[in-house]
Amino acid sequence: MSKQKKKSKAFILMILGIALLVGGLVISISLGAKNIDFNTILSSIFSDGNTIDSKIIRDARIPRALAAALVGGFLAVSGAIMQGITRNPIAEPSVMGITQGATFMIAIALVLQRINPNLVIGSFSRMIFAFLGASISGLFVYFISSRAGRKVDPVKLALAGTAMGTLLISLAMGTSMYFNLSQELSFWIAGGLTSTKWQGVNLLLIVGGIGLVGAMIMAPKITILSLGEEVAIGLGQRTNLVRFISLMLVIVLTGASVSVAGNIVFVGLIVPQIIRGIIGADYKYIISLSMLFGAVLLVYSDILARIINPPYETPIGSLTALLGVPIFIYLVRKES
Repeated sequence: MSKQKKKSKAFILMILGIALLVGGLVISISLGAKNIDFNTILSSIFSDGNTIDSKIIRDARIPRALAAALVGGFLAVSGAIMQGITRNPIAEPSVMGITQGATFMIAIALVLQRINPNLVIGSFSRMIFAFLGASISGLFVYFISSRAGRKVDPVKLALAGTAMGTLLISLAMGTSMYFNLSQELSFWIAGGLTSTKWQGVNLLLIVGGIGLVGAMIMAPKITILSLGEEVAIGLGQRTNLVRFISLMLVIVLTGASVSVAGNIVFVGLIVPQIIRGIIGADYKYIISLSMLFGAVLLVYSDILARIINPPYETPIGSLTALLGVPIFIYLVRKES
């Protein structure tokens, strides 16, 4: 694909993604248990009204919509980075056990809070726990699946990630049952945005923003690494360092996402695969477009989660798994 044609496709996709995202955000903010007219919604966005409707829009619906966009984008970027550095089309945070590691440490945080009621674990502390769990799980799976510390074996990656993810989710569920925290933890395991507040959105913007900037800086190096180990070394790339920095960025983005939205799976598998199939293997475009269309996917998944079985909400993680599992099976069979 020529450079000019690639730019044209990227531009068209960018316009389409922005239009879909804006439309999804408008629908998400308009949707809720209480019917609020569109004029009230607009006035609540652009002014500081003190009515109950205005407070619902500003303090509940807008943070939820923004969090869905940010979490979806960050998870999609994480998947794109992992697929690039491992050259494995099925690599993504949930397949490598990273999201499950973050969920397990959130379960530990809930236990500590139950044991010591005076201990208050807020959004920032929860994010620290999520980072710790994501780091331990992600690094452990990565090094298990590496051959001589350099080349990642795709089969080992899938097996080690699945085993680690299953173990950590089982431990989280067992711990929650023992300490009578099943109801509190069920949200984190299923994934959702029901309790999202502005504090969580602000943390996503700050921490995830740093991770996203780092991902864009690393994009040219990931592009070279995705061409193969020998090619990257021949072009002077320090492949181990590139992989390690990239994995740290994945941990930052995933940890931030899980601390706000819980264990949402397969977003990082679906979106980068589609973008790569359209645009090619240039990670400057893959990462930026994955951010955009990951946001689109999760915003519309959140909308569907609210309308599929009213007045109850379907866990978003179930919907993304419903989309992701067939794609995962197809990719595994294609690579085998």
